[in-house]
Amino acid sequence: MLKLKSRHRGVFAAAAIVNILHATSAMAATSDPTFFDAALCDPPYSMTSATAIYDAAEKLAKADTSSLGAAIYKFPQQIGRDGFESDEVFFANSAVGILIQGLHADELAAKYDLKPETSDLLGASSKGYARALPDELQPPVGLAGPGKVSIVAREGEALAGKTLLACEFVPD
Repeated sequence: MLKLKSRHRGVFAAAAIVNILHATSAMAATSDPTFFDAALCDPPYSMTSATAIYDAAEKLAKADTSSLGAAIYKFPQQIGRDGFESDEVFFANSAVGILIQGLHADELAAKYDLKPETSDLLGASSKGYARALPDELQPPVGLAGPGKVSIVAREGEALAGKTLLACEFVPD
């Protein structure tokens, strides 16, 4: 009988430790600003910053490359900031961002001072906003080619009820 009680206590203690580790891991991911910072161009988009955020995502999840011509990393926990929630990090061409749950392009534009885009990306975007970073935060001429790094927020049918918030380099 004493052995049985001791075993139950051991199983209970192990379960409690596992639960604490899961909660700590989820809280760390939620409070880690890395992915939201990257989507808000902090630091501004460069191959170095994109590689660093890619490496961080690779440590947490495996990419789904089946849609949008992008790599989407779905995390087991939510990450959030400013009332926006996500569990997906997005990489495509020269963009890194997050897919926010729900249609929030207007709210993101208001929060981050984005202006309406002049293009719908050939129909891929039903609503889009952008703001180029100031000149001092743009990559040096010749390093990335002519173009601008911008913060963007976009909605569209292909995003299936989500809003893309991203930092992207758009060549001229």
